[in-house]
Amino acid sequence: MKRILLPTDFSDNSFEAIRYALLLFKDVECFFCLLHTYTPPIYQMEYLLGSPGQIGLGDVMQETSMTQLEKLKSRLENQYENPKHIFTVHTAFNTILGEVSETVEAENIDIIVMGTKGATGAKEILFGSNTVHVIKKAKCPVIAIPPKFEYEAPKEILFPTDYEIEYNKKKIELLLVISREHKSRINVMHVRAGYDLNIVQEKHKAQLEKLLGNIALFHEISDNGIITAINEFQQKTKINLLIMVQDKHTFMNRLFIEPVIKKIGFHITVPFMVIPQL
Repeated sequence: MKRILLPTDFSDNSFEAIRYALLLFKDVECFFCLLHTYTPPIYQMEYLLGSPGQIGLGDVMQETSMTQLEKLKSRLENQYENPKHIFTVHTAFNTILGEVSETVEAENIDIIVMGTKGATGAKEILFGSNTVHVIKKAKCPVIAIPPKFEYEAPKEILFPTDYEIEYNKKKIELLLVISREHKSRINVMHVRAGYDLNIVQEKHKAQLEKLLGNIALFHEISDNGIITAINEFQQKTKINLLIMVQDKHTFMNRLFIEPVIKKIGFHITVPFMVIPQL
């Protein structure tokens, strides 16, 4: 049974992310944890010192949060009735990053699925700050869903790699599960940096070829930058899911710096799954 964490701020984007998770894993036995965190708007020194204006505010917010979660749970159970899926709800006085980290550990979570932007997401920002922090810190794969994304089965998956890291079945288990359930084709894309693969890269490529077998196509792209390559690939081939492994060799660490994103024009119009470096 897959254990999936679904953070929500009750925005449209967070509901779209939840819907995506339910449909992506509709034929898989899943335990879904709906998570909402809250903090009073003014909770620092006044709250801690028991200001009369703040006493009881946390209790009210907790009750409101739980009521909304239960309402969401009922909606999902009725609208997406599925005997393979079990739901639970969890609310906490905490930051979203702190509670996600604690819940992943406590509930042995396999996957986090969340929206790229919250209720106040600005159009010019690729990912909201909460999503960025979760992706950077998560110890399990994260699938980020862009706003207004209409669900489509991940028949075509794009998997850029530089072959700098070693691959094993555990690391790409979720990729294998998704491709098996949806009979997906995995497009492994390597952007050449003007030279042939070294011995280590050749070894890692061979590992990946063995793990993926005949469900994968391997593409060698001329060196015009990884982000340009991803954008151009999406224009030529209909991609339903983008997957990357987060490691020190990739551009992942600078991907979430807003000014860089604006300059390089990284266009995410499909769900984006990030696998942590194990």
